[in-house]
Amino acid sequence: MKKKLAVVLFNLGGPDGPDSVQPFLFNLFRDPAIIGLPAPARYALAALISTTRKKSAQANYAIMGGGSPLLPETTAQARALEAALATAAPELETRIFIAMRYWNPRAKATAAEVAAFAPDEIVLLPLYPQFSTTTSASSLKDWAKVYRGPGVSRAVCCYPTEAKLVAAHAAKIAETWEAAGRPDNVRLLFSAHGLPEKVIKDGDPYQAQVEATAAAVAALLPDLPDWQVCYQSKVGPLAWIGPSTEEAIRQAKADGRGVLLTPIAFVSEHVETLVELDHEYAEIAEEIGCTPYLRVPALGVTSDFIDGLKAMVLDALDSRAGIAPAGGWTCPAAYGKCACKTGRAA
Repeated sequence: MKKKLAVVLFNLGGPDGPDSVQPFLFNLFRDPAIIGLPAPARYALAALISTTRKKSAQANYAIMGGGSPLLPETTAQARALEAALATAAPELETRIFIAMRYWNPRAKATAAEVAAFAPDEIVLLPLYPQFSTTTSASSLKDWAKVYRGPGVSRAVCCYPTEAKLVAAHAAKIAETWEAAGRPDNVRLLFSAHGLPEKVIKDGDPYQAQVEATAAAVAALLPDLPDWQVCYQSKVGPLAWIGPSTEEAIRQAKADGRGVLLTPIAFVSEHVETLVELDHEYAEIAEEIGCTPYLRVPALGVTSDFIDGLKAMVLDALDSRAGIAPAGGWTCPAAYGKCACKTGRAA
């Protein structure tokens, strides 16, 4: 009888229609990893933010047909990974599950499905290559609260320099650049979701890991030596890490460069790529005359990326560690909140 392996993929989640935009936003902003206030104040603030941002968010999702494509994209990745593992490890009965943090399928429902499968082994795999207390840690903590089924669990906390991930990014960038005729006046911008500076100063390794991913990818692209990391999606009054993606685009224009923009921390298309990158920043580039403006697609089901996920799952099964990074990564000493140092999600 085959051993059973459950792999749980974690991601943010997204509303599946206009009516789910406000509850999605409420779930997001009531997470203590996002807003670090006591519960009563946090819930009140989440209610206020989700109400005031509802219409503008619905307008953004309307650009994508009314809802987020993140679940269909993640489902495609799950199916591709399941097929890859079936070939690589035929001795295992493998099933891939999806747990979204702020919309369906939520961790509680997925935990029930995993428990019903009754796995011998479980690999928890956030689809966030770079670890943050606001993303991977939040998802893994949420899972730990709700899963009570069988199976020995191991988690991959991060994989910012995993070889297949890096190769997949480099290939996507090169493909986009080649398709545009290899313009020599472009600056390669690695755009990632930003975070408040305070989060990083408190020991979150996210920025260091994003910059490590970008440097590893850039090393494979010697024909594109002009590159920079930038950060998008700022909300609220706090100071955020930078430069912002808008600032980087404006600076490229000032330097007489166009931009080749790649989402370095997002592995799937969603509102921050399809709206922010493809519309908001594209419009800014057009207004100021920053040309060309080229956008690299997210990794999706790129074969190198799926192969990398497969390798990480199999390596995790061979590891004695309950939670560990993949791809030989170790965080610098300054980042004490990294799971590769604490041995726990957060």
